[in-house]
Amino acid sequence: QLHLTTSEKNELARSLEMIQNQLQEKESEIKRETSEYKDRLLQAEKEHQDALTEANRKNEIEIEACHEKISSLEHFISSQKLEIEHLKSNKEQLNNSLKEANQALGELLKTKVR
Repeated sequence: QLHLTTSEKNELARSLEMIQNQLQEKESEIKRETSEYKDRLLQAEKEHQDALTEANRKNEIEIEACHEKISSLEHFISSQKLEIEHLKSNKEQLNNSLKEANQALGELLKTKVR
């Protein structure tokens, strides 16, 4: 009986050692995989951040270009408004000159008819 119990004890000890070895291997494998996943996650986060930074840089450049275009258009509109005012003033002066010329012509015609 003692021999049988000792034999069972030894068998159980071997089984326990085998199971502990398997658990250690599994734990090592899980740690390795976890480390790999963390590395991949960090790499993905870095790539994502780099892409965001690049997109922001391009957007800032585009925004600046739009601001410059708006400023240029505002300057153009302002100069066109000044040109319109100048043309209106010239038109008014020409209309006044035309009225004066017509009045003078009318006077000359009246004088000639008399």
